[in-house]
Amino acid sequence: MKPALALLEFSSIAAGIVAGDAMVKRATLAVTDAGTAHPGKYLVLVAGEVGEVAEALEAGKAAGGSALTDVVFLPDVHPALVEALKGGRQAGKAESLGIVETTTVAAVIEAADAGLKGAAVSLLELRLADGLGGKGYLLFGGPLSEVEAAVEIAASRVPAALIGAEVIAQLHPEMGDNLWAESRFRKRIQEH
Repeated sequence: MKPALALLEFSSIAAGIVAGDAMVKRATLAVTDAGTAHPGKYLVLVAGEVGEVAEALEAGKAAGGSALTDVVFLPDVHPALVEALKGGRQAGKAESLGIVETTTVAAVIEAADAGLKGAAVSLLELRLADGLGGKGYLLFGGPLSEVEAAVEIAASRVPAALIGAEVIAQLHPEMGDNLWAESRFRKRIQEH
């Protein structure tokens, strides 16, 4: 992905499709990904040069109208966030673990970017919408003081959408095994 990223979250699938179409008609983008997410949301993610993404964002906002429920625009997106959006996970041991949970996908993306830029942490995982009732959560790992800083920064960036923000100084290995394996409960119990 290029240096800028935007995500628009819609409560209407139809409005989301219309907005996505308006966005790609307005700007030349390096990446355009759109689709449904639980519970009945439509997400449009675009990336590219800052000016082009800003133009697309304005078109999407105008076309989406009142169905637009949340939005994030990151003109200088952190590279680790891009990898996490592509599904990258950094399983393994970390001195401490930070968890931030939000009501929307856009908010958790914004929180992740802020935490990564504000502290020396790793983004271990980023979970978005599906299987979460439309919510999102992230896991930061690193030294305790850095994880505490990242969680505080991330949480303060999205107060209206924040559900929870927690830090675990030393994650028990058994709980770590659960986090780094399949994260869906049904799959976990089927393994035993």
